[in-house]
Amino acid sequence: MSERVALRRALRQRRRALPRQARQSLEAALARQLRRLFRARFASVGAYLPFDGEADITPLLRELAARGRTLSLPRLEGRRGHMCFVDWHPDDRLAGNRYRIAEPGVNARRRAARALDLVLVPLVAFDRAGTRLGMGAGYFDRHFAHLRYHKCWRRPRLVGVAFGFQEVQHLERAPWDVPLAAVVTESGIMRFD
Repeated sequence: MSERVALRRALRQRRRALPRQARQSLEAALARQLRRLFRARFASVGAYLPFDGEADITPLLRELAARGRTLSLPRLEGRRGHMCFVDWHPDDRLAGNRYRIAEPGVNARRRAARALDLVLVPLVAFDRAGTRLGMGAGYFDRHFAHLRYHKCWRRPRLVGVAFGFQEVQHLERAPWDVPLAAVVTESGIMRFD
């Protein structure tokens, strides 16, 4: 596990250190690739708001909302920080959670994991087998554990969003890791299933 901690630390630092102009260029290319993904009909989309240098996909989310897609964001609930997805519109008011990550308020409507068609997932690192290294708290893996236990369930499709430099040769898959269906970078879409 110490390798994961070191890798996570190094890639988070590299992501945060991206110069503004380079970040904007990468995010524009990433948005073009994500638009290719959304040529398919995904009515209900889970997403994230950027934190700690993650790729900012907010402009794409605004486009999707304008086209009538239902958007949901993660929200932490309760003392133990259980994650759920709640409906969100780009004009909705947000508040910071215990990690200072923006999330919808407590009055937002909850959406079951299996009611989402696709979820855009942030990550720190990924490999070509669809293994994702997150921030380390396990919220996404716990929330979407049904995809690991029940292979017949196809929803939602988990699609990682990353910069190309976040790809690593190999990540050891932990028993609790939920694999990704694809990863989108500024260079293209890598499908794993």
